[in-house]
Amino acid sequence: MFEHLLNGFAVALLPLNLLIALAGCLVGTLIGVLPGLGPTATLAMLIPLVFSMPPATALILLTSVYYGSMYGGSTTSILVNIPGESASVITTIDGHKMAMQGRAGPALAIAAIGSFIAGTFSVLMLTFVGAPIARYALLFGPAEFFALMVFGLCTVASLTGTNVTKSIISTCLGLMIATVGIDLVSGAARFTFGNPFLQDGVDFVVVAIGMFALTEVVITAREVHAGTRAQIVKAGRVWISWSEFVYSLPAILRGTVFGFVIGMLPGAGATLSTFIAYNLEKRVCKNPERLGTGDIRGVANPESANNAASGASLVPLLTLGLPGGGATAVMLGALMMLDITPGPLMFEKHGAIVWTLIASMYVGNTLLLLLNWPLVNVFARVMRIPAKYLMPTVLVISTIGVWSLSYSAVDLVLTGAAGLLGYYMRVHKYPVEPLILGLILGGRLEQAYRQALIISKGSNMIFFEKPIALVLLICAVLFLFLPTLLKKSQQFRAVQESASAG
Repeated sequence: MFEHLLNGFAVALLPLNLLIALAGCLVGTLIGVLPGLGPTATLAMLIPLVFSMPPATALILLTSVYYGSMYGGSTTSILVNIPGESASVITTIDGHKMAMQGRAGPALAIAAIGSFIAGTFSVLMLTFVGAPIARYALLFGPAEFFALMVFGLCTVASLTGTNVTKSIISTCLGLMIATVGIDLVSGAARFTFGNPFLQDGVDFVVVAIGMFALTEVVITAREVHAGTRAQIVKAGRVWISWSEFVYSLPAILRGTVFGFVIGMLPGAGATLSTFIAYNLEKRVCKNPERLGTGDIRGVANPESANNAASGASLVPLLTLGLPGGGATAVMLGALMMLDITPGPLMFEKHGAIVWTLIASMYVGNTLLLLLNWPLVNVFARVMRIPAKYLMPTVLVISTIGVWSLSYSAVDLVLTGAAGLLGYYMRVHKYPVEPLILGLILGGRLEQAYRQALIISKGSNMIFFEKPIALVLLICAVLFLFLPTLLKKSQQFRAVQESASAG
């Protein structure tokens, strides 16, 4: 194994391949930073380019862009409260609050460090135990995936503390938006109102930019006008202290492990991994009440889970031929076009290419850390731009990002509507993140549910007959009602203590 890995490094460190990896990391980081662009669409656009490359070089380019986009997605989440891609939604909760407190530098720095640690861990797992672990992913069928996504949706109750009702309403609203478009089974149009532009559904980017970017612009303008928000946020340090790193390290490690385990499941994706990892972090960490108030662990944990899941998604892709999401599905298509068939015999038939790819991922992770290290200072300076100039710039970039999706005025109208809804939710303390997760998972949730019913010939008992699905559903119910039960328990203890004291 070590001999194969050394041979892989010999190829990955060739000047051309090293240059390709560097270019891919830069492009990927830029993609992650700019809202509207995403790794899936970018990888699809790169497919014609890779035809003229050797297979190993082509894979280095694709994986570098994929990894880079995961790194860059946190930047706008932290600085201007706009997730660069779906897996960075959770980062906005604590990351932007840190930026508004003048701690944009430490937030960006811990995102880069956590991403490096998690990315390196996922590559190590792929190197040594990727193939054996991937076989366990086959235990997950439609029933198990449905239960996993229900579990992910139910865990968002902790995002709002004890106010489970508002979180459930927000989640259901996201699931409702996800039903717009063509029904996958019958082919009938649902809730499109005769508009052909809605037949493909409502894009996540449209809703996210409306609810995050437009809402942030309006709220910032209102606060600046009222004098409750400073025009310029004073930036402090641009790097983290040793004590902050030690404080964040347990959150990084937990996010890395949770992200890898969930991200390895075909179809789960990095987004679901970040939500579950963040919510589990709130359950097991010390002083969980600090999360959501600008705690550095709230950036370290989801960013680690994000990159661990991204690396983990390559495990089933290479060893089983099963893509873990949209980006890896495009990579699967590129592999097939290069006459490389992923599967159990991948390491035997195409061993040289696989080990070169693994070695390039080690190199790519290092390059991304070295690239993001100096960029922390550059990006942190964005917070020094007066709000009256920064917010209009954000509005222009966001509008261009939405327009670039399909060049449709309908998307712009939907973005405006999402902005109004997001503003209402922010004012009335409804969490936006559960809605986004419901929108992202809605289609896959419905598809898994229908597939499970087809397998069971219409019986819902399949979800209780499968042990993994049953355990996940029980955990989902516990997560949903646990905050309320804990609150009732605390109130009961307080009453008992006051009665005994009297």
